Amino acid sequence: MNSFTEENYLKTIFNLSEKTGEVSVNELSKALDIKMPTVTSMLKKLASKGYLKYTAYRPVELTTSGKKEALLVIRKHRLTEMFLVDKMGFGWEEVHEVAEQIEHIHSPKFFNKMDEMLDYPTVDPHGSPIPDRDGKIQLKNYRTLNSFQEGDKIKILAVTNSDDGFLKYLNSKNLNLGAKLEILEIEEFDKSMNVKFKNNILTLSNKAADKILVEKI
Repeated sequence: MNSFTEENYLKTIFNLSEKTGEVSVNELSKALDIKMPTVTSMLKKLASKGYLKYTAYRPVELTTSGKKEALLVIRKHRLTEMFLVDKMGFGWEEVHEVAEQIEHIHSPKFFNKMDEMLDYPTVDPHGSPIPDRDGKIQLKNYRTLNSFQEGDKIKILAVTNSDDGFLKYLNSKNLNLGAKLEILEIEEFDKSMNVKFKNNILTLSNKAADKILVEKI
């Protein structure tokens, strides 16, 4: 059984590797807000357990078993977020911190029952894929909203940032998963865009559009 800290390291390494392809010790230290010597010590411990490959001054790489352990933690986190929204009425901007605590419960039966009660969802409230009970995940190839052009019609499928400030920003514009938009105009200066949503015209910054994952319809 892995500790709370070990699970956080494995999950963070996996998430960083998905974004950048490689994970340096310095990058991991910044992400966890933990000093480099402490991070190095934990990496050596995780390497001794067979969860990752670690060599000084080289990127950190999860092994097959390390990736599975990370994905099982992510599964618990995303199932919890879905349960909080679907069964308990939480807003999608309210669930991350609670899920951060519950994800460390060591009870597969508990989370498998949660999965059953939710009718086996494939994505969480933010559109991120939920790994299965074997630690396998079906990654999606969605594009960001700001990669589309004027005149395109799209549907929001996920967000890359579950920060409550960003989600509250989307809430203020009544935007959520499944929303259908038409891109009316893209400003040349700052790449902000005007979009039609239902009968309203909304302005989205390029920064926001870069965090919204969509598909063309």
